[in-house]
Amino acid sequence: MFTETLTKRVKRSALLDLLTGPHGVDRYTELVDPTWTRRQGRARIVDVRRSTPRSVTLTLAPNRAFSGFRAGQHINVSVDIDGRRRTRPYSPANAEGDPYIELTIGHHEGGLVSTYLVENARRGMVVGLDSVGGEFTLPERPDGRLLFVSGGSGITPVMSMLRTLRAQRHTGEVVFVHYARSEGEAAYRDELAEISRSMPNITVLHGYTRTAAGSDLDGRFTRAHLPETMADPAGVYVCGPPDLVDAVRGVFPDAQSESFVPPVFDGEASGGTVQFTESGTTLVDDGRPLLNQAEDAGLTPESGCRMGICFSCTRRKTSGAVRNVITGAVSSTEEEDVQICVSAPVGDVDIAL
Repeated sequence: MFTETLTKRVKRSALLDLLTGPHGVDRYTELVDPTWTRRQGRARIVDVRRSTPRSVTLTLAPNRAFSGFRAGQHINVSVDIDGRRRTRPYSPANAEGDPYIELTIGHHEGGLVSTYLVENARRGMVVGLDSVGGEFTLPERPDGRLLFVSGGSGITPVMSMLRTLRAQRHTGEVVFVHYARSEGEAAYRDELAEISRSMPNITVLHGYTRTAAGSDLDGRFTRAHLPETMADPAGVYVCGPPDLVDAVRGVFPDAQSESFVPPVFDGEASGGTVQFTESGTTLVDDGRPLLNQAEDAGLTPESGCRMGICFSCTRRKTSGAVRNVITGAVSSTEEEDVQICVSAPVGDVDIAL
């Protein structure tokens, strides 16, 4: 404790930065503890819970370099896997302003980082924190009746919203609907039941898509569920798989939504030449997004969500055309910034990478 307190004091000294240049004091204090840095957000895992067969809940203690988040936003979390830094976005489930960060990470087939954390996360592990973002947030003063809908691991940002409202002693009517495969895979079920019991203005309903046992709703979300949920909400927030988001927005077009399932890439190779100009690397386009092709060529560009949400992979396109693999839009504008995780070449392309 004395060592940590002393470190926090001396790290604020500009003179110490000068004496320890060019790297600054962080390079030395992180040798004592990897979280003792001023410039890089990091966190230590202080608790690990595996309460469902397909997920893990982590409690993180962030360092002072991490500036916090708004309920519903996501954080880029970085871990080292087989000697390589991997980054993915995850939404905290805890209320705004909590000293700790709670992440519930669901296992996704083929998901490198989610699989690693579900299977290997342990107390004491240090992860990186970066690029808080996302527009999936509550207004500062939510008003009127609110409908929250979540599916699978999409429960985390919606849970953060509910916990924030609870901390604010929100008195408006709220209906929280969560869809899972079965009762055994329904995250936060006990806590949601306790919230519903202690706050008469909050109703919690569960829908199980692979079994009827214990389910409050029949099957997946449809308009037929409205009488049991909320037919005329003032605000609707949905997070989960794309089919759930599409179903909810089909009923409530103005719903605020978020989905973290990566897009499927099915483009054909253009046969053009891709030049990563800063590294002097040239290759023949194989149809995949520029990020994938760059990594296979041995480059290590910064990236986060890998699905066009966080913008951390943005690079300058100096010439050529690219296609957005999510929207299909083609852009041939000279000198523009593109997200290489969701941009595929259309012919010859030069990228400042």
